[in-house]
Amino acid sequence: MDRLDAFEAMLSDIQKQAEYEKEQMDQLKAAGKEKTATYRQYLGNRMFYKMMLDRYRKYGLLD
Repeated sequence: MDRLDAFEAMLSDIQKQAEYEKEQMDQLKAAGKEKTATYRQYLGNRMFYKMMLDRYRKYGLLD
């Protein structure tokens, strides 16, 4: 796997994980569990994913 393929695979994984965790957060929120450790961990992860994706956009690697 070359660098571009590795980047594309990593980007895809980050996007999929971010979407999965958003869905999990929505379910927890609907159940009134915004203060649980799991919800807060997802929230921290989502902030990290957002930072990474924003950085990719900054350098023109994402639309």
